[in-house]
Amino acid sequence: MATTLTSKGQVTIPKHIRDAMHLKPGSAVEFAVDEAGRVVLKSAPFAKRPGKRDRFEAARGAATVKWRTDDLMRLLRGDA
Repeated sequence: MATTLTSKGQVTIPKHIRDAMHLKPGSAVEFAVDEAGRVVLKSAPFAKRPGKRDRFEAARGAATVKWRTDDLMRLLRGDA
């Protein structure tokens, strides 16, 4: 199945391949070129799996310090 490269260098992975590889929006993939010059697509080792939270999602909402946005921005900018 042929596809077209966009001006941004993007291609669409055909649905039957996404389904076979269990790829969902947000899944990480890797591209490689083998010895024969063929492009190989594989799931990345740390791919986001459905139902698992990434490290940022796990940390979200865990802070115990109650900063107000304006106060934090003043501190970060050195306006305090």
